[in-house]
Amino acid sequence: MKTTIKHKNQMDKEQKKVKELNNCKRKMEVSISEEKVNKEYKKTLNHFAGTAKIKGFRKGKAPINLVEQMYQDEIKNTIINNLAPKAINDVLLKENISPVVPPVITDLKFQENKSIQMNIQFEVWPKFDLPKYKNIKVKKEKNIVSDKDVDKSLQDLREKSAKYNPVEKRGAQKDDYILAEIKGMDLGSKKMLPTEKTFIMLGHPDNEKSLNEALIGMKPGESKDFNVQYKKDHKNKRLAGKNIKYTVKVISVKEKSLPELSDDFAKDFGEFKDLDSLKKEIKKELSSAKENISKQSINEQIIKKISDKVDFDLPESIVQEETKSNIQQILSSQRRNQQNLSQQEMDEIKESARKKARNSIKNHLILTKIAEKENIKISDKELEEEYKSLAKVNKVPLVRIKEYMNQQERKNNLKQNMLLRKTIDFLVDNARIEL
Repeated sequence: MKTTIKHKNQMDKEQKKVKELNNCKRKMEVSISEEKVNKEYKKTLNHFAGTAKIKGFRKGKAPINLVEQMYQDEIKNTIINNLAPKAINDVLLKENISPVVPPVITDLKFQENKSIQMNIQFEVWPKFDLPKYKNIKVKKEKNIVSDKDVDKSLQDLREKSAKYNPVEKRGAQKDDYILAEIKGMDLGSKKMLPTEKTFIMLGHPDNEKSLNEALIGMKPGESKDFNVQYKKDHKNKRLAGKNIKYTVKVISVKEKSLPELSDDFAKDFGEFKDLDSLKKEIKKELSSAKENISKQSINEQIIKKISDKVDFDLPESIVQEETKSNIQQILSSQRRNQQNLSQQEMDEIKESARKKARNSIKNHLILTKIAEKENIKISDKELEEEYKSLAKVNKVPLVRIKEYMNQQERKNNLKQNMLLRKTIDFLVDNARIEL
């Protein structure tokens, strides 16, 4: 490539042409003028000539044509890396375009004594018209807490307060807490499985049926064999389709003892003078929980009714990113490992995660646009109150919360979440709620 700069008085121009591929996806042609390319080429070549180490020449003393020949690809890539990002950014700024993620260069032509020609693809947030979002009719569920609900909560408290006492004169029975050692052997390959020492709640539905059956009547020190023929589609791929012979040895057996419902029982859960005062507090908490569920239901009904009335494309890159995050959350919440899932189970998780991602992104865009139209904003006073609330909930000094929120866009994310909540409150205030 020649280093001579031609047309010195020529104005430097970056040409562009934007093509809409869909509501979100764009394709753009960008070119960098020959004058700018030649100027950058000369600068880059001089840099390489001053730093190149070529056998037979001292550093920076090799003939420039030799440097040009030996480092041709490196020089070309350096020029592209130096010029392309700025050219793309300048064109996007001039066109007032803000991609949701950085553009991707899909085609690039770079010839000697020619301008750089390239195509870029990127996604933008979709344009859409808001449907009617006021006076939306929704139904509120009745907030009724029955005596049966209170009794169930009391029973849950009893279960959490249960004590397990060693069993001496009888064998294990349902609901006993057993410490056992389990050994397994694959009858097909004759390979031994790792020995496990584990606690087992006898009769629990998550246990292998054969294990529950084997443990009934066993006493500490006793052992028993049982077989499990696993189905080919078993969720644990290491066991799927295998016939395993297990040996279980009972180390200890403890029986569950529930506390009596009494005034003394109530006093163990706080400043309650008797069982009736505990029941009243439980009823109050259940009522508050049901009210929150009812409010959440109203919010979801309103957003869904608005969302169902409008349809638009979503940036696929953002959908994919949100989907990946949702998949990780699902697997984490279910305490499952992808390697132990069947293809069908994983496909179902991916489908659910993608659907959730699309709904979340769509609702976010709708609420943001409503906030803009209604001029809903978060004031400094509201932000300060949110900081105080977070400090109280997390039991940390207010200054620590502020320091944390001023890092890595956390403050903007918090304000955005507050804005969405405030917009939902606006929609609820303007809805028709029926019992």
